[in-house]
Amino acid sequence: MIGRYSRPRMTAIWSEEHKLRTWLKVEILACEAWAKLGKIPADALETIKAKADFSAERVAEIEEITKHDVIAFLTAVGEKVGPASRFIHLGLTSSDMLDTALAVNLCEASDIVIEDLHQLMKVLKKKAVEHKTTLMIGRSHGVHAEPITFGLKMALWHTETNRNLERMKRARESVSFGKVSGAVGTYANLDPFVEQYVCASLGLRPAPVSTQIIQRDRHAEFMMTLALIASSLDKFATEIRSLQRTEILEAEEFFEKGQKGSSAMPHKRNPIRCEQISGLARVIRANAMAALENVPLWHERDISHSSVERVIIPDSCVLVDYMLARFANIMEKLLVYPENMRKNMEKTKGMLFSERILLDLIQRGLSREDAYKLVQRNAMKVWEDGADFRSALLADSEITSRMTEREIDLCFDMEHHLRFVGEIFERAGLEDA
Repeated sequence: MIGRYSRPRMTAIWSEEHKLRTWLKVEILACEAWAKLGKIPADALETIKAKADFSAERVAEIEEITKHDVIAFLTAVGEKVGPASRFIHLGLTSSDMLDTALAVNLCEASDIVIEDLHQLMKVLKKKAVEHKTTLMIGRSHGVHAEPITFGLKMALWHTETNRNLERMKRARESVSFGKVSGAVGTYANLDPFVEQYVCASLGLRPAPVSTQIIQRDRHAEFMMTLALIASSLDKFATEIRSLQRTEILEAEEFFEKGQKGSSAMPHKRNPIRCEQISGLARVIRANAMAALENVPLWHERDISHSSVERVIIPDSCVLVDYMLARFANIMEKLLVYPENMRKNMEKTKGMLFSERILLDLIQRGLSREDAYKLVQRNAMKVWEDGADFRSALLADSEITSRMTEREIDLCFDMEHHLRFVGEIFERAGLEDA
């Protein structure tokens, strides 16, 4: 089913063919390094470089017998190269090639995710600018609080996505390490130059210390970063789902011509894309947990991590790539309803200005506790009796003995809540907006 969420570039990185091609690249570079050290004859190196090849089908066929993928790969390549193949994999253990090749593939995948994050930030910035002053109610605990703008919500998502971008760059750095240090990491049958040459040629750095493998805290960090990205997307998607609820309807996923919302109810327009984002995020978070389980290994090297990684790493990379592109598309086509935002703000009949009345009373000499009681008393009339908050205040002699009608009206100024929006945009790096 993961193929349903695949996009060509990311899927290609995790294809069997590309994986094996990366393995071959590592092996040939190791041969080049040995040749520079005089351990492989020049003519043998030329033969290896000219003839080294394989078919994925042949590798799979041999693996059915050997039950060992690397040996099957080396055997298939050896069939193509001939006698000079005895120099391939010289001094290496399987994980020298496997972990170094995996690092290459992780860097390739990281670059795509980084591109995706840049694209999403571009879309979010556009929405933030467009709705910089589009008023809506801010909510806390799901309850109306005070006014914000939809642009501020978009700015919030933009800055969070930027943090995920920085995390992804750091995660790329963390996995950009190879190792060609032998069976237990001591270079017993290798020369450190081979590792240095291979890694430098692939844009990697040698792991400072390794066992038979690169330690899995690096891969766990990468997977945790994908889980954070997915969780942010889940958060954004959950907010859109909430805003699309019929009784709110302040924003809505686009609904395409011919699209159906329900098999039973023709009127339905459901937030299925955002629900899909939220669902897939659970898979990626679960995969990150599996990556954490891969960190402790027997004597810091066994093979229990390998089978797990063959599933969780490609799947998570493919899903995050898909989710980022999917959510950018959702945001590009998002339907926003400013009129509904305005109507929803009016539902509490002015109570959203309660804090301004509270603070004004405090400035006039009341204790916070006494001022709070006065304002809350009038707010409760709105909740319980459906009164208008301003009218309730004007009818309260304890309020009007301290504030004139004009002073009360000044506390109901909506522009008061927008006066620092520009400054917030500037801090968020949206100052050109």
